[in-house]
Amino acid sequence: MAPIRVRPTRADIAIADAIARHTRRSTERAAGILTWGADEHIICGLAAGWWLYSRHRSGHERRVADHLLITALSASALPHLLKTIFDQERPDRRTVVGHWRGIPFSGKKCDAFPSGHAVHIGALASAASRLPASQRNLTWGLSAGLLLTRVVLLAHWLSDVVVGLAVPVSPLGDKSGRSSRAMTACARLVICLSGSAWDEWSESDTRQYRCAYAAICRAFSS
Repeated sequence: MAPIRVRPTRADIAIADAIARHTRRSTERAAGILTWGADEHIICGLAAGWWLYSRHRSGHERRVADHLLITALSASALPHLLKTIFDQERPDRRTVVGHWRGIPFSGKKCDAFPSGHAVHIGALASAASRLPASQRNLTWGLSAGLLLTRVVLLAHWLSDVVVGLAVPVSPLGDKSGRSSRAMTACARLVICLSGSAWDEWSESDTRQYRCAYAAICRAFSS
């Protein structure tokens, strides 16, 4: 058992309940296929393929490919480490009606927080800020769509995806800091709105934890 137990927010529960009541089998099948686009094996394979392709391109493209490959490999390892610290039950384990409507079982029962797929996408979306505008915007758009599949499948609560997206951005992201500030702000907002989601601090001093989290974000951003 991990040392920190995380509970979903009221908004998380409301969103998951709405999806369970209104989803369809065709929607879940489509989401199940699309979600593979954020799988660590697929992402690392694509990053490795791009790295090989870039060996005969310009120096700038080679450097971008180097950065993306290192980012992909680092982001693939990070969720496994975090899941040894945090425990949270997946939303698909809390519904019966949802399974009648096609929602599958995803991964291990208590591995919801943070979303590994969101960590992978967050790292690559941040690294993609170094790409030309057209490629960068395409990457960010596809990333957003892929992340929504994790919520539709009830593999994760919405806050798992938001926090997972923000986790790798500061240490692995772009030097401009634009994406890191945006993603970090999202994660801090979720945590501030859901102080009761953190067992270890909710009964004692959630303010102390929030201050510590903010200090870590500042340290990564500096």
